[in-house]
Amino acid sequence: MMHRLTDLLASCGICIALSLYSTQARAQCSGDLNGDHTRDATDLTALLANWGTPGGDCNGDGLTDGGDLTMLLSGWGICPGPSWGAVLEWVPSAAVVTNPTLRAGIIATGLPWRMRDTATGIELLLVPPGTYMMGASPSDPEAVSSFEFPAHQVTLTNAFYLGRTEVTQAQWQALTGSNPSRFAPPLYPAAPENPVEQVSWTMAHALFAANGLRFPTEAEWEYACRAGDTTGRYGPLNNIAWWGPPGGNAGGITHPVKGKLPNALGFYDIIGNVCEWVEDGWSLYTEGAVTDPTGPSAPIYLRIFRSSSWASSSGASRASYRNLSDPGFQDGSVGVRVARNP
Repeated sequence: MMHRLTDLLASCGICIALSLYSTQARAQCSGDLNGDHTRDATDLTALLANWGTPGGDCNGDGLTDGGDLTMLLSGWGICPGPSWGAVLEWVPSAAVVTNPTLRAGIIATGLPWRMRDTATGIELLLVPPGTYMMGASPSDPEAVSSFEFPAHQVTLTNAFYLGRTEVTQAQWQALTGSNPSRFAPPLYPAAPENPVEQVSWTMAHALFAANGLRFPTEAEWEYACRAGDTTGRYGPLNNIAWWGPPGGNAGGITHPVKGKLPNALGFYDIIGNVCEWVEDGWSLYTEGAVTDPTGPSAPIYLRIFRSSSWASSSGASRASYRNLSDPGFQDGSVGVRVARNP
């Protein structure tokens, strides 16, 4: 019967040439015979079509048989990724990661694109390695702060995960049992999905460290914010951000995350809503190209926050804009976005 089934599958043109898929790829997810990071009907079809041959071997014994079938069925579904979270999607959606170079870079890492952190429930997206120009964009007439100059080449050699949104009040409260935000219930009853604010660098650093998370570095943050864009911002300001006077659209308050268009890597509110702390201590830029910069190594008394907020002007609502304060600073315009190593 098995031989008849194999013949039928082959005659229908659905027998897969498993020799195209590497042994290493299969080992990463036993039963994923076609390398799409999911064990499903396509893999089952391929396994049955190669019954009695080495072509569908999942358990390493050199033969496709009942042991391989059991292994495939027991692991049915999406392949697991890093142990700290659940894989939501392995392959980046072209509708979300709209920059094809970055999309190819994500796939090339061999890491899952969308993850949900188990400890915090926060969704993170993978940012691939790359090189870009950090600092004031040549075509940005609003780049007038000396802090944004000189523009300089930055190379990031490691992929990293970054929160798809700013940390919300609901997420912060679930982790800490409290909500420090100015725009919080009961005065603002719909605010749990607004970004948490009035969070100091020190508060967030301790919370992140306890949960295997971290701040992005300043260079990582700007690279993720730009998402391949070389202008001051990745879209028309009203379309991508909640920002402030004069002429702003925020109305003097924060708003639920995901209310504006994301950038080409799929990150929401990375400009606007609230500013975001980064890991680095304060320092001025230099002209030379740098690799994986992390800020000054000397004792640090001031920390950087990036992006803009509901209270920020258009001039501050740009990818290269920088600000700073002491690590204990708390304000209703400053929140956080998590990062994580793969």
